[in-house]
Amino acid sequence: MSESLLTVRNLSVTYPGRTGMTHALRNASFELGRERLGIVGESGSGKSTMGRAILGLIPRPGIVSADQLDFAGRSLLANTDRDWQSLRGRRISMIMQDPKYSLNPVKRIGDQIAETCRLHLGSTRKDAESRALAMLEAVQIRNPDTVFTLYPHQLSGGMGQRVMIAMMLVAEPDLLIADEPTSALDVTVQNEVLRILDRLVSERGMGLLFISHNLTVVSSFCDRVLIMYGGRILEQCAAADLARAQHPYTRALMAATPSLDHPKAELATLVRDPSWLE
Repeated sequence: MSESLLTVRNLSVTYPGRTGMTHALRNASFELGRERLGIVGESGSGKSTMGRAILGLIPRPGIVSADQLDFAGRSLLANTDRDWQSLRGRRISMIMQDPKYSLNPVKRIGDQIAETCRLHLGSTRKDAESRALAMLEAVQIRNPDTVFTLYPHQLSGGMGQRVMIAMMLVAEPDLLIADEPTSALDVTVQNEVLRILDRLVSERGMGLLFISHNLTVVSSFCDRVLIMYGGRILEQCAAADLARAQHPYTRALMAATPSLDHPKAELATLVRDPSWLE
């Protein structure tokens, strides 16, 4: 692993309720360098919660606690609202799952991307528009001048996802959190988006936290993988070693993954062990 960009020690997220505390994330610990780190697990395993906790986006009454949560040598736990405003978008960005809910429906695409430049980089209007057009071209959008003038409802799913990537990368952050960035895309567009992410992360030397439920994508795209279940990190391994994972949950997930190279008449059924939550 390269130099540490993000250090997480015993990060937990809890929500108070009538029946007690709900533990959405339990004592998560890992380090992220300038690499591609995948986070996989079933829905509800705590993947998105962890991404939002790192970015300070857990809404009240959620409680975030950690022994250490450092980004580039700076503790995120003591951040004020003003501190977060200077970090989000500029140093740390997050691609949400569905661009249709993340883009402003009444503002043109180009204006939204240019606004990021003006807010975080202090760019002039002309420079911000030039940067926005260049970023649309960088994510391989054809006719960026035309897309610049469109509204979000005029974009396809794949186009909307590329626009979100452009918006999150235009300020050249050091850390990108991608939450299911390809889940709503067909395979062809998915591969294109992954190539774009791979190229931009490599060229800009960023750290990428890639949240997904797709083991096949993560094993081929990421450098390392965290496997989550019930809000806990059960196992960490190199992506290339997923097929030789040690934890029974990881092995069960791999056994339940369909393969064209090794077709099965019946996929394995995941049997959960209560001890995994202890």
